[in-house]
Amino acid sequence: MSARPGSVVVAGIGSEYRHDDGVGIAVARVLSSGPRAVADLGPLGEPLDLLGRWDGAALAVVVDALRGEEPAGTVHVADLRGSLRRPDGGAAPARRSPASSHGLGVQDVLRIAQAVGSAPLRVVLVGVVGERFDEGVGLSDAVRPAVESAASAVRALVAGCC
Repeated sequence: MSARPGSVVVAGIGSEYRHDDGVGIAVARVLSSGPRAVADLGPLGEPLDLLGRWDGAALAVVVDALRGEEPAGTVHVADLRGSLRRPDGGAAPARRSPASSHGLGVQDVLRIAQAVGSAPLRVVLVGVVGERFDEGVGLSDAVRPAVESAASAVRALVAGCC
């Protein structure tokens, strides 16, 4: 299933069976069931699963768990053509891109999509720093409250698009 040209898509990436890796799926669920539901491509296991599904979108928002030095539950918003920032406007530590919990990150998949001419016009990563990535079900106590913060960040992006 490919996105409609000019559409907005949200993709929750991760595995609900690896604790905090499921945060992207949890956020996408909140957004797809709310009063102003958004198109949800997920759940997707890996960023590579975006290829062929986000093609032509005006905005693709990818929600995923991150590994990082910040406290678990910290939410980051990264326009993959811009700089990393926190939803509260504060600057995050400078680096090339957030550290994905997957082999290929969203930025890598975006480069592939650009190379084959199928990239969305804009891609924004909403990432939540995780604490536990071992096998098991349920978000950690530190990450669970970040679901609503990340969902709010996605709602703001969707409202400001198109």
